[in-house]
Amino acid sequence: MFSQSFAWRCALFAGVGLGWLTSCLQGQDRASQVKSRSFYFTYAGTIKGMPPGQKARVWLPVPPTNEDQMVKLADQQLPSKERLGQEAKYGNQILYFEAPADAEGQVRFSVRYHVVRFEVKADQSTKGKALDDLDVFLKADAKVPIGGKPLTLLDGKALPGDQMDLARLFYDVVNQHMRYSKEGTGWGQGDAEWACDSRFGNCSDFHSLFISLSRSFKIPAKFEMGFPLPEKRGEGDIPGYHCWAKFKPQGRGWIPVDISEANKDPKMKEYYFGNLTEDRVAFTVGRDLTLNPPQSGPALNFFIYPYVEVEGQPWPGDKIDKRFSFADAPPSK
Repeated sequence: MFSQSFAWRCALFAGVGLGWLTSCLQGQDRASQVKSRSFYFTYAGTIKGMPPGQKARVWLPVPPTNEDQMVKLADQQLPSKERLGQEAKYGNQILYFEAPADAEGQVRFSVRYHVVRFEVKADQSTKGKALDDLDVFLKADAKVPIGGKPLTLLDGKALPGDQMDLARLFYDVVNQHMRYSKEGTGWGQGDAEWACDSRFGNCSDFHSLFISLSRSFKIPAKFEMGFPLPEKRGEGDIPGYHCWAKFKPQGRGWIPVDISEANKDPKMKEYYFGNLTEDRVAFTVGRDLTLNPPQSGPALNFFIYPYVEVEGQPWPGDKIDKRFSFADAPPSK
């Protein structure tokens, strides 16, 4: 449970603005019922292989402060003046800068955040926000169709009328159909039809299939992307991203699911329908993203790693060294 008082956390994060401080105080009842984790998260990288002096355009995702987490910038080391923006479709926050490569043909950057992440529990999500724009969460994405092949997984199954029960059926169907594996190629694109055929993949493949099924039955569903933290407290490197989904049944708020984690750890299957551990940090929502300022290349399938353009062309991912790490914050006195 909480090792820090709620008042301490509100004071610590008051610097992010009065609006969040108000939300923080209003959330005190919730905070007394869930676990939390306070940690520093470092998002860093080096762009390599450029001619010295050549300019790179760089976009980095920024973790938001919301009902699931509080985030405050702790430190940043950037090669030039940054610009903070917000993409129009989902409101994701974006850090943007332009910088020339140094004498070694490199551009380095590092951003460090202090995060307090809450456990997310479905029984505390009883109603939606008035400002939620649900239409965008009912439409198809490029790799997440409405209808079509994913619906074949429901053949011969009795479909409950209640949306909460229907989503549970989708959760179980995806978990039974899929196997968590990163073998071969094709996984990691969040392609619902590919996942339907392959029957394996990573978190993006699991949750794209779930979202496709949900939206096909008029249940708003969204894709959240961030990073996992190991359950054991301490510090260390984080090898890559993690993602999960949320759906919104009628009369309820957003309900989380983490099907890939349930698949890897079957004893957590019941928990991960409606709950998320505090061992993560969220960065972005949604798919098919146009950044701010707009990139020259096509819309991004998803946005979690640094996106870089040089002379109007996307810079290869294998020429961007990515480094992510965490360090749990010491308990307050």
